Amino acid sequence: MSQDLAASRGTPAVAVEETPTVEHGLFPRLAAEAFGTFVLVLGIVGTATFNAVNGGQILPVALAGGILVMGAIAAVGGVSGGHFNPAVTFGMALAGRTPWRDLVPYWLSQIVGGTAAAAVMFSIIPESFLPLTGSQTKAELFQGTANGFGSHSPLAGLTAQAAQQGGSPAEFTMWAALLVEVIVTAIFVGVILGVTSKRSAVTYAPVVIGLTLGAMLIVAWPVTNASLNPARSFASAVFGGDWTWGQLWLFVVAPLLGGALAALFYRAFAPVPAVEQVAVGSAAGDTLGDRYPEHDVVDDGAVAADEPAAATTSADEAGDNKAGDNKAGDDRGDEDAPGRTEGESPKA
Repeated sequence: MSQDLAASRGTPAVAVEETPTVEHGLFPRLAAEAFGTFVLVLGIVGTATFNAVNGGQILPVALAGGILVMGAIAAVGGVSGGHFNPAVTFGMALAGRTPWRDLVPYWLSQIVGGTAAAAVMFSIIPESFLPLTGSQTKAELFQGTANGFGSHSPLAGLTAQAAQQGGSPAEFTMWAALLVEVIVTAIFVGVILGVTSKRSAVTYAPVVIGLTLGAMLIVAWPVTNASLNPARSFASAVFGGDWTWGQLWLFVVAPLLGGALAALFYRAFAPVPAVEQVAVGSAAGDTLGDRYPEHDVVDDGAVAADEPAAATTSADEAGDNKAGDNKAGDDRGDEDAPGRTEGESPKA
């Protein structure tokens, strides 16, 4: 309803300020995803490449990955959503937060960004560093950044000394690796869905997401060298080769299952309240439209943009009732109005 119409009815005009939503094209969003995945993989795989100088500890890798994903989300998250992970994109699509048409393009851009970061790290490995790690080739060194299970899990390497003393190293089975990757990815994607919801009161989502990623990397590291991200696993396998290709499937399937699990739980248990909206008619018809309940999934329960119209419903209804009463009085004729003599003109 226009402000002029509201004034003519004696209804206070309510000025509604709408913030325009900037829609980014597909190419800027794909570029943002490639950039963010590049930064993330650079933090995780890049730190792991030379982690031998840190005694092979996971803490530097977790800190680098967590902090850099904070920066990447803060920088370009407003453009693409800040997924940087095929499992996150899959979960977002299942939760109704990302269009399905963006799924494959996002995956491709994430793989390209992650592989580019791995290529940078692989190219700068000095030959003199290989003997210090006991590696014969750069590919063999890069296998230390890859994800694996069984004899290729980090725990197996840490307990390899037991085999030299007549024992056997501790190894995680394929099923244990699958279960851990599904769980940690589900937790990670679930946190992302929660803190980025329009119902969430969290104003520092990048920090929460980065800290969660760092924590999950620490949890899953001894089991699988912590994937949570098919693009990150693919980047290491491209340059590591050998056994990494044979085990890569698990680090594609498990994170996607984890992302799907988080999305399904989110949709099942997240409250999506019904919003009653009132469509206000035009000035000519001057009637109220039908009331209809509506809830949204893509906007994650956010109130629709035209909700201010519902906020002024009571004022509009009051104006309509008053206008109806005046019209009824006019239909009864001037002679029925009390306190007036015949021939007197009606007062305003």
